[in-house]
Amino acid sequence: MSYALSGKRHVAPSTRRRIQDVIDELGYRPNAAARALKEGRTRTIGLVIPPAGNRLTHMQLDFVASVVDAAARVDLDVLLSSSGGDHDRSFERLVSEYRVDGVILMEIRLEDPRVGRLQKAGLPFVGIGHTAGDQQMPWIDVDYAGLIQHCVRHLADLGHRRVALVTRSPELIAAGYGPARRAREGFETALTERGLDGIEVPCGDDARSGQECVEALLRSHPDLTAVTTINEAALPGIQRALADTGLEVPYDFSITGVAARTWAEDFRPPLTAADVPAQEMGEKAVSLLVERIASPDTPPRHILLTPPISLRSSTAAAPTPWPSRVDRAAH
Repeated sequence: MSYALSGKRHVAPSTRRRIQDVIDELGYRPNAAARALKEGRTRTIGLVIPPAGNRLTHMQLDFVASVVDAAARVDLDVLLSSSGGDHDRSFERLVSEYRVDGVILMEIRLEDPRVGRLQKAGLPFVGIGHTAGDQQMPWIDVDYAGLIQHCVRHLADLGHRRVALVTRSPELIAAGYGPARRAREGFETALTERGLDGIEVPCGDDARSGQECVEALLRSHPDLTAVTTINEAALPGIQRALADTGLEVPYDFSITGVAARTWAEDFRPPLTAADVPAQEMGEKAVSLLVERIASPDTPPRHILLTPPISLRSSTAAAPTPWPSRVDRAAH
């Protein structure tokens, strides 16, 4: 029967039909584990995520879900593994014990030792993000530099002259987190292009940090009229800080950025933002990884996504006269 199923040897059509009738009657399905063992494959891919204690953002959770769904469609299981700090032992087991056929690596740093470890092990992998200047790894990423640059240009076109970039945590920035570094590049480029004053502010990935960050910004820069951000988890706190100060979005203050659509649509009023296509990224990452597993010697592919900025309701012309903020906050 195995010859009929595998097709590796000729089997007479009449014999194949009788075997198929038996298979249909018994409801037989080939054992995936046995097939994988014979092929030298686990039929499992690893998804390396940030430590769960860091609270994955909606964007990250959407990406994880899309990877699991896309993998299931091609008959692959997904093994989640944390990476970072004490969790690096989990990543090392994933690599050294060959538990998976390939790896999708999230939260890439500009200099990321995990990339070198995977390359040394010869384990196929795909990066969500990319290291600085390394063209030897396949990756899919969002053009944070270009998107933040477009966000600031949009604010400049509306007459805003002083804007702030609310970015990610100081720890991530210090570690060389790629999106934060590239967002800074786009921010600085746009400031220079349009002759604007700008402030970059690191911010923890939670609502409380977002609130404290914007409260401090408003105290130190009373002429600030707009914020752009890549920190979606801080958005509820940013919204709370503006409301507590008596500022109405978008008439007194504008906000825009790069975020998952869920965060953008839940913001009040809905956020003008580049919606990160987490589902598309997950699907493409699985597709790239399957390619690498099947043909590890092919040149690595790079996919840079530039989603359009959805104009919603959180940006408007810069307010005049600006001293009205002080009067409103006093009341």
